[in-house]
Amino acid sequence: MYTEHVSWHSNALGRPMEFLWYGKFGRPVMLFPTSAGRYSENADRGIPDSLADKVDNGEIQLVLVDTVNEESWYNRNVHPAVRAARHAQYDAYLRHELVPYIFNRAQRGDLAVYGASFGAYHAANFAARYPDVVSRAICFSGIYDIHAQLDGYWDENCYFNCPTAYIPNMDGEWAGKLSRVDWIIATGEYDTIVDKNREFSAMLWSKGIPNHLEIWGGVFGHDWPWWKENLRRFL
Repeated sequence: MYTEHVSWHSNALGRPMEFLWYGKFGRPVMLFPTSAGRYSENADRGIPDSLADKVDNGEIQLVLVDTVNEESWYNRNVHPAVRAARHAQYDAYLRHELVPYIFNRAQRGDLAVYGASFGAYHAANFAARYPDVVSRAICFSGIYDIHAQLDGYWDENCYFNCPTAYIPNMDGEWAGKLSRVDWIIATGEYDTIVDKNREFSAMLWSKGIPNHLEIWGGVFGHDWPWWKENLRRFL
């Protein structure tokens, strides 16, 4: 399986950013790590290996991105306004630096995004903010609200990066844009946050946004074996 490690300086973040690229042909898929994971986490957990046939057959290309969670939402050493502002810079890195690179390199624009646990927040938030560049969002075992990271603080950066806040307020035009995204929301029946996933699905439906909700019966589901087993079905 063709694999390349890429690193460059991000102007939006003011520091180096790294990612792993798998494959040479096919639909680009951007994979986010979990809350404390780095860009290599999905590789370390065997996700690319489980998709090697799809990569080698030219069906998909994988882009394992990094985050700045420890500098943004999970940085308890700074004011919540600083956390939110740092995430906004990360969002700019993704949209204005990484996505143009992906589209140019892949020579196609049907980007899919995937994340599990806090990575599902990233996938959902990016897809909801940019339905013009994301055509599929695969969200496993996610929480889609960032109030718990804000210590009671709230501002515009928080609002526009909290899907449970801004999606309910979308007008018909924006909801129509999100309707063009293939939304997949899934986790195990016994996941402690299974209701958060049901609620996110119901919120999308309330705005007329179709989505596929899948609750895996009889299992916890909030762990790598279930994520790895089920991801390939949606790619």
